[in-house]
Amino acid sequence: MRIILYTGKGGVGKTSLAAATAAAAAAAGKKTIVVSTDVAHSLGDSFDVRLSHDPVEILENLWAQEISSLNSAEKSWGRVQEYLSALLASQNITDITSEELVVFPGLEEMFSLMEILDHCRGGKYDIVIVDCAPTGETLRLLSFPDVLKWWLEKIFPMEKLLLKVARPVSKKLLGVPLPSNDTMDSIADLFRKLTEMHDVLCDQEVTSVRIVVNPEKMVIREAERSFMYLNLYGFSTDALIVNRILPSAGLGPYFEKWAGVHHQYLRYIKDQFAPVPVFTVPLFMQEVIGVEELKKMGSECFGENPPEKFFYRGQSQKIKRDGDGYIMELALPFVKKSDVSLSQKGDELTVRLGEYKRNIFLPRRLLGRDAVGAKLEGSVLRILFGEVRK
Repeated sequence: MRIILYTGKGGVGKTSLAAATAAAAAAAGKKTIVVSTDVAHSLGDSFDVRLSHDPVEILENLWAQEISSLNSAEKSWGRVQEYLSALLASQNITDITSEELVVFPGLEEMFSLMEILDHCRGGKYDIVIVDCAPTGETLRLLSFPDVLKWWLEKIFPMEKLLLKVARPVSKKLLGVPLPSNDTMDSIADLFRKLTEMHDVLCDQEVTSVRIVVNPEKMVIREAERSFMYLNLYGFSTDALIVNRILPSAGLGPYFEKWAGVHHQYLRYIKDQFAPVPVFTVPLFMQEVIGVEELKKMGSECFGENPPEKFFYRGQSQKIKRDGDGYIMELALPFVKKSDVSLSQKGDELTVRLGEYKRNIFLPRRLLGRDAVGAKLEGSVLRILFGEVRK
């Protein structure tokens, strides 16, 4: 199984490149499915075919799917939705339909993960390519299992115990039904699947992220932040793809100036993101729509390279011995010292970068040790752990 996630700022062409990668892989004989998790789907427009929530076979070895968050929610959230309907009914609330309870704000991305996990478990496909939503939504999608894993391990057992005690008297005292064991088990099962999905997405032998950019300052800045946050959560980026580059000559004075800007930014991207390889795709003379045009885009991007190849493997987290203690190294490219804050509670380390944070459960070698210092050196945050607590 191979999983490739395409992300980038809205409008950079990530959908076309995800579709082009899928078309190239399928042409090479790999059973490939490309799925869109973006609420504003455009994958079907890229192939110029009508897609649905279920996989549609486009040609030999190639399937495509536009995930419906509503359908995914009904499948994964059914018991909880039934409880919420009963809860509203107990309070004589009748002006909200049960359908409106299926998806809460922010959960759409979570349910999309369930469909991807099904493809991983099913074994039907060799390659799963994910056309992700624009950068911000993608980061929520990828970080969500990490957050829920913390909630499941820390809070969920306590809530189940309290509900078990309170349920027999809840109707009389509170006037509302509390969730049943089946409902709570349904939530727990969902969270366990998300944890499993998180492990798959962080497996550098299976999954990588590819960031699509245009040679423009604002787009590059967002790509740098995305790269930093992806490293924070332990996701491997194996390539950057610079899309819609103008040729360097033969365009006339107006566009030649723009071409000069493009190639100047291209050099900057290669310098800044090294050693991650950078691929380039020219601005085509026509819209890239349909399988044949997508195959041309894939050929321009990857050349003779298999599109599913791992072009780079970078380790975002390392632990090494340092005297009587250890040093944890976190690769955080483009981070500034003022952006980073650390805190520790027991054997749980919290790293915050701006609006994003990650709770890291310390590995076995660091259990019982306190972080006694940290230093940002270049793009690596080094955290020193002292001796075992007595």
